[in-house]
Amino acid sequence: MESMENANSESHYKSLVVAIAIGLVGAYLRFADFKLASAVSNAIFVLAIILALRTVFAILKD
Repeated sequence: MESMENANSESHYKSLVVAIAIGLVGAYLRFADFKLASAVSNAIFVLAIILALRTVFAILKD
């Protein structure tokens, strides 16, 4: 049962919420009107994806 409690820990949910928020910032920046908006939003998306995948794999590992 310890594995189930660790997988449902609050820190996993917090990091997923942060990853989703970062991804939303990247989505909104895609419509911004400056020269490197697409490149910046792609970099932010990659950061959000890496954070989300790390969290998901940490949950699955437990």
